[in-house]
Amino acid sequence: MKRTLLAIFILSLAVHAAERRAKNVILFIGDAGGVPTLHAASLYGHKDPQKLYIQNMPHIALVDTSPADAWVTDSAAGMTAIVTGQKTNNGVISQSASAVKGQTDGETLETLLEFAEQHGLSTGVLSNMSMVDATPAACYAHSNDRGKAGEIFAQILSPRAGDGVDLVIGAGRKQILAATEKMGLNIADALSKKGYAFYDSPGAIQPNDRRVVALFDSGDYEAWPAVERAISILSRNNKGYFLMVEWDMHTTNTKRGLDRVLEMDDVIRKVAGTVKNDTLLLFAADHSFDLRVRGGRKGDVLIPEPGEAKPKIRVDNGHTGEQVLAAAQGPGAERVHGFIRNTDLFQIMMAAYGWTKPAVSFATGR
Repeated sequence: MKRTLLAIFILSLAVHAAERRAKNVILFIGDAGGVPTLHAASLYGHKDPQKLYIQNMPHIALVDTSPADAWVTDSAAGMTAIVTGQKTNNGVISQSASAVKGQTDGETLETLLEFAEQHGLSTGVLSNMSMVDATPAACYAHSNDRGKAGEIFAQILSPRAGDGVDLVIGAGRKQILAATEKMGLNIADALSKKGYAFYDSPGAIQPNDRRVVALFDSGDYEAWPAVERAISILSRNNKGYFLMVEWDMHTTNTKRGLDRVLEMDDVIRKVAGTVKNDTLLLFAADHSFDLRVRGGRKGDVLIPEPGEAKPKIRVDNGHTGEQVLAAAQGPGAERVHGFIRNTDLFQIMMAAYGWTKPAVSFATGR
C-alpha cells in the first residue's frame, strides 16, 4: 500500500513538473460578447454557425458572470472577478464586496496585472473603450466607484506593484485629460517623468518605445496593428508579459457590434498564428447582452437595410445574466472546461504562469 501511494505521489510530481507553463498570457475580453452575440456574428459574417475562430479554439467553458450583489453584472464587477479571483458589487473596481459604491472603500484586491508586475513581467492594457472605463481600469486601478475617472487614471502614476502598467492604448483622451486637469494634474508632464511616451494616435507609437500611454479621442481605430505593436513591445522582456485586450461588442447598434466581434475574432486568429507556444490565449466576455436571432432563412441578409425586410435579430438594450463563453489555447488552456465561475478565470491564468501567491503582499509589504 505504501509503495502504491509513493508511486502515485511520484507520478503526480512528474506530471506537475512536465506541465507547460505560460511565459505570456493574453486575455481577450469581448465586452458584452455573450454566446448569442457570437452566434449572430458568425451568421452575419460567415453565413454559417460556429465559424468564428473563437468558437473553434480547443478548450471551452461556460462561465457564470454574476456579481456579489446581484444576478446580472456590470463590467466593473465582471472584470474585477476575472482579474482578481473575487466577486464584488456592481460599480466597484478591484475592491472587495465590502465596498459601498461611491461611499466606502473595500479591501484592495490584487489584480493579475499587479501580480505580473511583482514577478518582473511587462504588462499592457488595450481597448477601444475609454482607458478609465471599467474593463481596462480593473486591471491597474482600485476604486469604489467606476465613475471616478481622474482618480482611476492617476493610479497609473502611483502603482502598487513594480513600476506599473507599461503599455496603455485606448480611447477616452478628452475625458481623461479633463478629469485629471480638474484634479490639478498635468498628465503629459506626469507621464513623461515616469518614463512614458505619450501619444494621441495609434500610428504615433514607435517600434523602440518601451513604456507608452496612447490615448485617442475615438475608439474607432484598427485593432490588429495596435495589438501587433503592443505584443512587439511587451515581448522584449525575457521574463514574459501580460496583455489585456478589450473590444466593445455591445449590440445597441447591431451592425457595429457584430462588426466588432468579427474584428476581434480576426485579431485572435492572427495573434494565434504569430505568438509562440509559450503563450496562453484566453477569450471571455465580462457579461452577456440581450440579443437573439429570431428568424430568417439561410441565404437571407441577417441585418437588412432599414425598411427592407423584417429584422431577423431582436435586441433589447441591456446586460443579461446567462453564462458566457470562455475559449483558450496554449499552456494551461486545458483548465478551461465545463461550467465555471468568472473568478475561476483568474485562477486559470495564475496557474498557467505557475503562480500560487503574490511575490509581495499589499497588506504586509512582504
